[in-house]
Amino acid sequence: MAHEIDNNIQITRSPIDDSIYAERVLANAQNINQTLKLAKTAQTLWQKTSLNERKKICLNMVNAFIENSDEIALQLTHMMGRPIKYSLGEVSGVAERARYMINIAEKSLKTIELDKKEGFSRYIKKEPLGIVFVISPWNYPYLTAINSIIPAIMAGNSVILKHSAQTPLCAEQLEKAFEQVNLPKGVFQYLHLNHENTELLIKQPYINHVAFTGSVLGGKAIEKACNGRFIGLGLELGGKDPAYVRADADIKHAVETCIDGAFFNSGQSCCGIERIYVAEAIFDEFLNQAISLVNLYKLGSPLDVDTTLGPMVNAKVADFIREQINQAVLAGAITHIDPKHFPQNKIGSAYLAPQILTNVDHSMDIMTQESFGPVVGIMKVKNDRQAIALMNDSEFGLTACVFTKNINKAIEIGNELETGTFFINRCDYLDPALAWTGVKNSGRGCTLSSLGYDALTRAKSFHLKTKIE
Repeated sequence: MAHEIDNNIQITRSPIDDSIYAERVLANAQNINQTLKLAKTAQTLWQKTSLNERKKICLNMVNAFIENSDEIALQLTHMMGRPIKYSLGEVSGVAERARYMINIAEKSLKTIELDKKEGFSRYIKKEPLGIVFVISPWNYPYLTAINSIIPAIMAGNSVILKHSAQTPLCAEQLEKAFEQVNLPKGVFQYLHLNHENTELLIKQPYINHVAFTGSVLGGKAIEKACNGRFIGLGLELGGKDPAYVRADADIKHAVETCIDGAFFNSGQSCCGIERIYVAEAIFDEFLNQAISLVNLYKLGSPLDVDTTLGPMVNAKVADFIREQINQAVLAGAITHIDPKHFPQNKIGSAYLAPQILTNVDHSMDIMTQESFGPVVGIMKVKNDRQAIALMNDSEFGLTACVFTKNINKAIEIGNELETGTFFINRCDYLDPALAWTGVKNSGRGCTLSSLGYDALTRAKSFHLKTKIE
C-alpha cells in the first residue's frame, strides 16, 4: 500500500521505493469541531473584507507559493512519483489558474443590476455560501485543490481542505503560503482525515458546500454523506477520454499529442487519453509512429532528471493495469510494446512499462473501464459516424478530442459528443477561462471560469419599492 493507518497515524509511502515518506496524526472529533468553529467565526468576518483586500492577499499567497517551488516539486515527486523534470509544471499551473480566477473575481461576483422599473430598485447579489470543504486527490494534488480553494476564498467563504493520504504535505504547503501573507486565521485550514471522519465532517451543519475530485465510488460515498443536507456539491469523477484522428489530420502532431496525453504522469491524469480511434486510411502510419515514440520513453526513478515515465502511485494499481492488459490479450488484443525494453518494469512493483494495444473493441475493459495508467487502446474506424458512436459509448464524459485540418467538421463532431470539454488538435489541458465540468459518471457541477464562482455563491434578490403613493 502507498499509505496506511496505524494507531491513528497516517503513513505515506513513496512509490519510488515504498519507503515511509511522511507520517501524520489523523484528526479526531475534537479537532473537527475546533476547526469548524474557527472556520465559521473567520468566515463571518472574512465576507466583510473588501474584494480588493481579498485579491491582494490571494495574489501574495500565489507569489509566496511559487517562491517555494523547488521544495514543493521535490515533495511531489517523492509522494506521487512524477518525474522531477515535470513536477515544477504543476507549480506554474497553480499560479496560472489561481491568478486567472483572482483577476476575474470582480466581474464574476458583480451585483446583477436589472432594467429600471418605475418606483422600484431591483438587483441580485452573489453572497458567499459559508464553509467550503475541498477534498483533493493525489494525482494533481495542487491543481485540483486550487480550482476550488481560490474562488471560494475570493467569494468570501472559508475553506477546509482534505488532501489525499498519499499527498499530505500539499495541504501543509498551501497553509504555509497563506500564513506568510497573513490570511486571517481560520479562513483556510486543512485536516488529515480517515474516511469515517471525512463523512462526519460533511454531515456537520456548518459545511455549506463540498468540492470533491476522485473516483466514482468516492463520489457516491460523498453524495450519500450529503444526503438530506441540501448543500452544494461538486464532483469531478472518472474518465475514459477518447481521441479521434481523422484521415486529414497532421499525423505527426496527432501522434505526439495523443501519446503525451495518454502517458504523461504515467497515465494518471483525470483527462488523460485512454482510447484512440484512427481513420483506417492512416491507421498503420499512426500506429507505427506511436510505437516508435513510446519506445523512446525512459521508465525509472523520478528523481533521475532523464526519466520521462515514473512509477505509478503504488504496486497495487500497477498490477491492476497489468491484469487489465492480460485480460485484453486473452480476448484477442495485440500488444506492441515489449516490456523488456523497460527493465525497471516488474510485476508486483509500482514501475509499469507503457503499452499500446490494437485489435481491441468495446467488449474489453481496456476500452470501457477507467485504467488511469500508461496504457492506451487504438481502434481503426471507417468514418466519422462510427467514431462518434464509439466515443459516446462510455459511462464517462469528461473530455474528448478530434484531430483534423477541417475545423468546421470537427465542430460538427464536437456538437454530437457527450462530453464536458471538447478539444480540436489538442488534449489533456485545463484552460482556466473555460468551465471544467463532466457529464454522465464523470460528475456534476463545474470549477474554473466565471461559472466556477456561481457554484461557490448563492443568489440573493433585492426587490425594493422606492416610491410609495
